[in-house]
Amino acid sequence: MSKDKNKKEEEINLDEQYKAIVEANENETSVESEEPKNLGKVDMSRFQPAEAKEADFHLGYHSIQIDSLPSGGMFYIPGTEISIRSAKVAEIRHFSTMDETNILDVDEKLNAILESCLRITSKKKRLSYKDILEEDRFWIILAIRDLTFPEPENNLTVKYQDKRGVSHDASIDKKYFQYFSIPEELDKYYDQDKRTFIIETKSFGNIEMRPPTIGLMQKVTKYIKEKQEKGLQADQSLIQLIPYLYTDWRGFDDKSIFNFEVELNGWNNRKYALVYKLAEKMKVGIQPEMLVPHEDDEVLVPIGFRDGIKSIFLVQDIAGELL
Repeated sequence: MSKDKNKKEEEINLDEQYKAIVEANENETSVESEEPKNLGKVDMSRFQPAEAKEADFHLGYHSIQIDSLPSGGMFYIPGTEISIRSAKVAEIRHFSTMDETNILDVDEKLNAILESCLRITSKKKRLSYKDILEEDRFWIILAIRDLTFPEPENNLTVKYQDKRGVSHDASIDKKYFQYFSIPEELDKYYDQDKRTFIIETKSFGNIEMRPPTIGLMQKVTKYIKEKQEKGLQADQSLIQLIPYLYTDWRGFDDKSIFNFEVELNGWNNRKYALVYKLAEKMKVGIQPEMLVPHEDDEVLVPIGFRDGIKSIFLVQDIAGELL
């Protein structure tokens, strides 16, 4: 009994030590990078220190191939490694308190799972879950769910009807996902050193853009929420544009957002329309419909959850546990 208790305490201590290291690095203004040898693919064995591997193994962490993410790993620092573990009971309890009518609470609960269950490093440097792309988040959440509930009977399913109106169940499985992709017309603007698109325009010079990280989205959302709470008008277009125009959430603060808001007011219609359309083309996440095999054909099935998003970390069908 005491051995189990000591083991649990050791796991908690290792988790807390990791969080402390990440928090200590979060105020740094930039993260060192180097020229990648192969876009989006890394040698997973070269960068992680032996002690980190031992701790990850001890805590049940599993590596994610970075090029398997919806983004293909295009926008991560070379040498980035991501690993995840299953969610613990306390973390699932916290997630299940989600208020699905409050988009900010949904966002907070999803991020809490990542903060607890994900590790991200680059060449021995501990990074933060905030460095994950917003559009890679849902894919990673489902991967954590798969580790938490590995039994086939615990698969998430969604109902759909075939052409004859007969109802069927489809598994919400990553192998059926379809992904948004950045148009080939933008490929020539991709800068491998900066891991961004540097888009040359005739009228507005170079515009640097990339899909936003969780950290950037958090700060812009917080800024808008605080303005609304003070009864001030918040420009909703900020959340549609500004996260795509900055590359690092470190050092990105309310002053940065305010300065951009002032700059945005000076844009003409042509520049706003151009940047807005480019941001739309930067989508790299999961499409809202899966392509599921059905008999000798394939059908499009909307991704959804019977009991809402909070059911991701709740067993969907309790019948298998009842005698």
